[in-house]
Amino acid sequence: MKLSTKGEYASRAMLELSLRRDDGPLHIKAISDAQDIPERFLEQILLLLKRAGYLRSRKGPRGGYLLAKPPESISVAEVIRVMDGPLAPIDCVSVTAHQVCPHEDTCGLRGLWKETRDAVAVIMERTTFADLAERTEAARAGAAGGKGRGLRRAARPSGF
Repeated sequence: MKLSTKGEYASRAMLELSLRRDDGPLHIKAISDAQDIPERFLEQILLLLKRAGYLRSRKGPRGGYLLAKPPESISVAEVIRVMDGPLAPIDCVSVTAHQVCPHEDTCGLRGLWKETRDAVAVIMERTTFADLAERTEAARAGAAGGKGRGLRRAARPSGF
C-alpha cells in the first residue's frame, strides 16, 4: 500500500475535525491552516468524505464541516479506502479489489504480500480517529513539557 497525498490529507483533515469536535462546524480555512493542506485540494477531499458519509456540512457564516459519526467509530482504514482504495500492496491479495493472477497458486511472494496486507489492515482497522486525537493531544502535551521522547517509543506498535 502506498498512501497518496489525498489519503494523507484526508487523514489529517479527519484528525483535525476529531481534535476540534466540540468546537462546532469548522471552515475549510481553519482545517487548511491547522494541518497545512492547500484549501483547493482540501475542498475536494472534504466533499468525497461527505459523500462517503463521514462528514456533514452546514452553510452560512457559522457553517463548515463536522464529523457525521463519533471519531471512536471511524477507523483510519475506512478513510484510506475511500481515498486510495484497497490496503493490499498488490491486487492478487486484495480483499476488496482482488484480481486473479496466473501465478497465484505457485507464487512464493503472494504469502508475503498477504501477510503485509493483513498487518497493515489490522493496525489501520483498530486505530480510530479518537485514538489519533488522543495521541496528538498527548504528543502536544509532551512537547510542551519536554517529554516527547517517551511518547514516541510507546506509540510504536510492537513487532515493527
